[in-house]
Amino acid sequence: MTASHLLVPVPIPDRVAALIGSCIPPHILEAEFEADSAAREVRRFRGPRLGIEDQADREQALAELARANKVLAAHHPRLAVGPGSFS
Repeated sequence: MTASHLLVPVPIPDRVAALIGSCIPPHILEAEFEADSAAREVRRFRGPRLGIEDQADREQALAELARANKVLAAHHPRLAVGPGSFS
């Protein structure tokens, strides 16, 4: 029995990643990329005092994240990406 906190991330070889990617429909891969990009963009606009333009950009990124998550969740509910999912 292994504890999840003891698992060490192991890099995936490019050929294995390509094989995994070939099994996933292209629109899901695209939605995953868009969700990842939008989540990173949302994280950029954190803080108590955002300007009007920054608030608009954050809202745009949240809308893009929601659109991509809708596609991902339709494929599999656990694929959805949250704004705090990345470090």
